[in-house]
This record gives sequence, C-alpha cells and structure tokens, in this order.
Amino acid sequence: MSNITMKRAGELLRSVFEILWDKPEGLTAKEVLALIPDFAKLTEEELKLSPETNTPRYEKIIRISTIPFTHAGWLIKNEKGRWYITEDGYQACRKFTNVQDFYTEAVRIYNIRRRVAPESVMEMEIAQETAWAQIEKHLHQLSPSELQLMLAELLRAMEYYPSWMAPAEKQRGQINLIAFSDPIGAKGQRIMAQIKHKGQAVTLEGIKSFLSAINPNDYGMIVSMSGFTNDAMQELHSNSFQRLTALDAPAFFDLWKQYYELIDQKARYLLPLKPIHFLSGLE
Repeated sequence: MSNITMKRAGELLRSVFEILWDKPEGLTAKEVLALIPDFAKLTEEELKLSPETNTPRYEKIIRISTIPFTHAGWLIKNEKGRWYITEDGYQACRKFTNVQDFYTEAVRIYNIRRRVAPESVMEMEIAQETAWAQIEKHLHQLSPSELQLMLAELLRAMEYYPSWMAPAEKQRGQINLIAFSDPIGAKGQRIMAQIKHKGQAVTLEGIKSFLSAINPNDYGMIVSMSGFTNDAMQELHSNSFQRLTALDAPAFFDLWKQYYELIDQKARYLLPLKPIHFLSGLE
C-alpha cells in the first residue's frame, strides 16, 4: 500500500461504490472484486498476482483501502463477506465528488478510531468470507432429509414442538414439517414448513402457491437454500405476507448459530461450528 496514492485509492474506492450503488442488497466481496476491471482502468502492476495470496494485487489494495470506509460508517461488510453502502456512504459519495477528497475524509475518520493494523482487519475479513463459503457449500450438499432434521431441531431449540416430518417419498410436497407452539397442539398456530433444497430461487408465485396450501390460521415457513427472487423479496419486505417467515441460507445459518448451544448434541453434527477469535478493529 505504500506506493498507492490517496488519489489512486480514491479512484478504486469510487469504482467500488459505483458497482454497489444500485444494489441495496449488496454484493459479495468476490463479486465486487471481479467487476473492478470493468469499472477501473488497472495498471499492469495492479493486475500482477500477489505472491502471498496468489490473487491480483488490486484485490489486496482494495480490501485494505475499504477499511477506512467501514470505520467511517460508509460501507458495511458482514461476516459472510457481503458489502453494502450505508446511507452515510451515499451522502459522502455525493458530497466528496473529488476522488482524493472522498478517500481523505474516510481516512481522517478512520485515524481517529484506529486500533488495529489494516492487514489484521483484511485477514479477518478474508477468513470470514472463506468460512461462509464453506458453510454455504456444506448446506447445499446436505440431503433434503438432513435439512428437514436440522429445521426440526432448530425449532425445538426455539421452544416449538415438531409433530410431523414428511417421509422420503413425500419430501417434494408443499409441506415438509409441522410444528406446534405447545407440546400437544392445543393452543396457538401450527407452523407449516416447506423446505426447498436445491434448484431455482423461490418465486413470488411459489410463495403464493405455498400459502394457498395451508389453512388461514396456520403460520407458514419457507426455507430455501437457493434464496428468493427479487420480486419475492420485495413483497416479503413490504409485509405483504404477515403470517410467513422466509429463510434463505444465510438467515437459516444465523438462526442455527444463535441457538447452537441449545441444539441437541447429536443434531449438531449436521452443521458443527467452532468459534475462532481474531484481532478486530472498532465496530
């Protein structure tokens, strides 16, 4: 980074913001970095492979250059390696139209708050991204019956009571699991769950079809490892479906991690987790 000027860092970060500008749902770091050559004219030196990581040098430059932006609150990087522009980030990008000023202001804020070397932060981010990629791959490799068992055990940890799971020959139906809010199902709503293991993302029509298959008093849950289409997500975020919970792979994993200590030991083998501590900067 010593030979990278503030202006050059600002140019590259402006490209990052251009890539993310109209993507409120964000992109993964891998996706952002892959698009950089289409948005910024890279030098031969920046395109050379780094001997430490065996990736183009511009990737390390950008990863380190983004650190002031996260500390300034202009860019969010979640633990699954997804990058988002914050509202403050949009405002800063509009305010500081000069690329060097844009980067200088982020560095100014970062220097006030800095506690950890940028390289340490970068290593932590790469480790988080790699860990999530492995977890996501593992989830996709599980069988439908294993995912069904995971959901049942997760619901038990959340103090619900699974009462029925679809046998292997019926796992392609609309309902894969039924749970109650009490041990004998005498009160409260039933939870009717559908699990989409592989294939296309669930569409808005798919959500409506599922809801039409359950009773008006039931509560629906769709778990889709391939996620949901954009129009489906827009409707879900608009609270159009108030008796439905939709979980993609990241949301399902977040719940599994949250309730991991309460999940039965025998079920944990389906997705075993081990925390590792990294030196981190201020949040």
